[in-house]
Amino acid sequence: MSVVKINVLTVPQEQRETLEKRFASRAHAVESSDGFEWFELLRPVEGTDDYLVYTRWRDEASFQAWMEGPMKAAHQGGGASGGERPKPAASGSTVWSFEVVQQAAPKGA
Repeated sequence: MSVVKINVLTVPQEQRETLEKRFASRAHAVESSDGFEWFELLRPVEGTDDYLVYTRWRDEASFQAWMEGPMKAAHQGGGASGGERPKPAASGSTVWSFEVVQQAAPKGA
């Protein structure tokens, strides 16, 4: 059964462009991960500063493997180059977890 992970990122207005550029620079980093099914970065339109990072995975084990491998490496930045890690664009983060129990696609898709 697929699982959905939604990372809720609180991003001040002045950091939105930074956050979006960082995601764009890592585009396609998750797509080849075993068990990965879908990704979307959702920008808030009104009423909140929270971005939603939506990912769907084949199962919890696939998500955890990505978290401990490629995701961890991508967020450790500088690494061997000795450079400093950039300041986080988000001021807060919460992960919501769900199991997919129903879904629908457009007819003919």
